[in-house]
Amino acid sequence: MNLKTLRYLVALDDKRHFGRAAEACFVSQPTLSAQLKKLEEELGVELVERRHKNVLLTPVGAEIARRARRILQDADELVALARSQQDPMVGQVRLGLIPTLAPYLLPHVLPDLRSRYPELRCLLFEHQTLVLLDRLDRGELDAAVLALPVPLDGLEHRVLLEEPFFVAVAHDHALAKRKQVSLEALREETLLLLEDGHCLRDQALDICSRVDAHEAHDLRATSLETLRQMVAANIGVTLLPGLAIRDPDEVATIAIRPGSPHRAVAMVWRTSNPRGTTLTLLAEAMSETIAAATLPWQR
Repeated sequence: MNLKTLRYLVALDDKRHFGRAAEACFVSQPTLSAQLKKLEEELGVELVERRHKNVLLTPVGAEIARRARRILQDADELVALARSQQDPMVGQVRLGLIPTLAPYLLPHVLPDLRSRYPELRCLLFEHQTLVLLDRLDRGELDAAVLALPVPLDGLEHRVLLEEPFFVAVAHDHALAKRKQVSLEALREETLLLLEDGHCLRDQALDICSRVDAHEAHDLRATSLETLRQMVAANIGVTLLPGLAIRDPDEVATIAIRPGSPHRAVAMVWRTSNPRGTTLTLLAEAMSETIAAATLPWQR
């Protein structure tokens, strides 16, 4: 038994297909299949239920794969720990971001990070909050940038910015010329939201529940850009986070007063991650860059 074979088993558990698992491991399918067969012989149990179109792990195979993930995570962290002792800002960091942040935050922070730390390579992954937290727990990500609140047990976090929400309406909407509105103005409006799974949907619902705004149940967007186009077509109104507004914009964005609702954007990572120094410095650099930038709602 060796780490490479355990990686093959974990890849097969993820992909449920020998060919795709082999591709993910950069080996041929016969090599991966032969090594897993050898592992089964060594352990004396059947790990894989082979089917015509796909594969499943047996119950014991699934449990071994689960434990193998932890072993591989520990092994990767040993290597990361050794490398970080030489220079914490060298090497690779796997960073996840939620879809309502990634395309709007990264242009503000990536150029400065590359300038500050030219030997640090950020591998970026975009997923919804629950997926990021799961991948973080499984050691598949080093850190994630998302919106609070999230469960923080076993996690370190650093707030990067407080991002205000704005009401977005079509340019020919009755509210379009207003500089600011109260949430009461949304009482009779049709509220457009993202589909289930996006934390921004839950945050918008929480804010708008204060005035009983009614959601358009037959229309749910898959992204902020889809939501923007639906609003531009005057199908309804929505809330946009500050980083997502632009000038000129297809929609009119209006500040909410009093007590502008906002979301706290934070970077989180496992307390046990041996690259804690790297991640702390990365979060601090991002926070400093954001603080120095002129953000869309400040223009």
